[in-house]
Amino acid sequence: MNQPLNYRNTKFITSAPSIRQLPTDAGVEIAFAGRSNAGKSSALNRITDQKNLARTSKTPGRTQLINMFEVVPGCNLIDLPGYGFAQVPLAMKLKWQESLGEYLQKRECLQGLVVLMDIRHPLKDLDQQMIMWAIESRLPVLVLLTKADKLKSGVRKQQLMKVRETVATFGGDVQAEVFSSLKGIGVDQVRRQLDAWCAPELERQRAIMEDDHGDEA
Repeated sequence: MNQPLNYRNTKFITSAPSIRQLPTDAGVEIAFAGRSNAGKSSALNRITDQKNLARTSKTPGRTQLINMFEVVPGCNLIDLPGYGFAQVPLAMKLKWQESLGEYLQKRECLQGLVVLMDIRHPLKDLDQQMIMWAIESRLPVLVLLTKADKLKSGVRKQQLMKVRETVATFGGDVQAEVFSSLKGIGVDQVRRQLDAWCAPELERQRAIMEDDHGDEA
């Protein structure tokens, strides 16, 4: 049984303009995607308990590159470009969209997708498109309803139930949870899911190490 990962040790590895510039397609990658105002960078910082791991901006849409962060060797978090809201030319938006689709459908080491969306405005067209891309690629999805602290507890639960009912109709492995970077709501649930997605790779590494030690004995 693997121990929970220590997300405080997460470190920045590289930024890439497209899938072709990413490091070798190996290990496990878990991608974070969301509209440009969904609070993606804040969520990554809260999950890793670091203030400045992912750069936050008052101007949504600043993340225009694919950013890679290493939790432990062989297990990386990927911050994908925000979509939908950014004040950028249409041609660039279309290029990002193409890049996102290519990454989701062709990256072999991708093991899970976290789609973040404002709990007050969930499941916009592009959010649903991201989830559908993942389902077509047989990727499990964790929907995070961010900024949950903006709603009272009862309304928050109603929104969560509505979203769960909707994504259940999509087919595929799609879960939904509430999340707040400000209050820490849902952080433990996200970490447990990330642990589960990374576990097979960590087991594989452990088995290789044990084999190597056995050969040395």
